[in-house]
Order: sequence, then structure tokens, then C-alpha cells
Amino acid sequence: MEVVGKIIQILPKQSGIGSTSGKAWELQGFVIETLDQYPRKVYIELFGEQRIKDNPLDIDHVVTVSYDLESREFNGRWYTSVRAWKVVNGDGTQQPAQPAAAAPAGQDNVINPNQAPAVDPFDPNAGDGEQTDLPF
Repeated sequence: MEVVGKIIQILPKQSGIGSTSGKAWELQGFVIETLDQYPRKVYIELFGEQRIKDNPLDIDHVVTVSYDLESREFNGRWYTSVRAWKVVNGDGTQQPAQPAAAAPAGQDNVINPNQAPAVDPFDPNAGDGEQTDLPF
């Protein structure tokens, strides 16, 4: 099954150890808002370390989510999960697994206040070599 919507919230990652299996698990929850005439909010889970790595999430991206529904009974009550197995951008491409501009290993992504920018962003005549007649 699939649903299309905009990611509006990404919840903190959860992890733990299975009580019966003793294996580690990870779960990443997120909420999308459908693009229907009457939008609905849907909470979806990515379950498993590899699925979380393969399907990075970004707020405000329109995505198509492929998912499975599963219900289970516990103490006479039924619980339903919406578990995603693939998240694809609205244009049909999968989201990148790595951020585009990651800092080299061991370095912080911090701007050095003592280093002047190469081009003054507030100077209308800087950078492209074109003179403008704008008053600012």
C-alpha cells in the first residue's frame, strides 16, 4: 500500500532490546499530512536500523510511503501499526542517505568568526562583476 503526503514531524528515534529475542531494535516514527482535499495526519514507523538508514527523512518534503498494516492483540485490546518499508521523494527519487554538505570527519560544522567571507553578501556590486543602479 502507498500514501503520499508531506512530512510534518519526525519523532525521536527509539531503541531497545527485545524481551523474548534479546536482539537490539530501532524505531523511527514520523507524521505525514496527506495532500487530499481534506488532509489527514498519519503516524508511520520505520522499524529496523537498516530501514532507518536507507530511508532518511526531512521535514516539509513531499514523499510517497510504501507501507504494511499490522494489527496485534494484547490483553484483549487490538493495536495497529503502519510500518513503512520505503520512503520516496515526491519526484520519484529516494532521499539521499548522506547530507549533501557534510563536514569532514573530526571537524565541526561551525563558522569561524575570524574568517571573512569571500564575497560580501550585502554589497550589490560584489561577486558577479555586474554594476547595478539599485539604491541599496
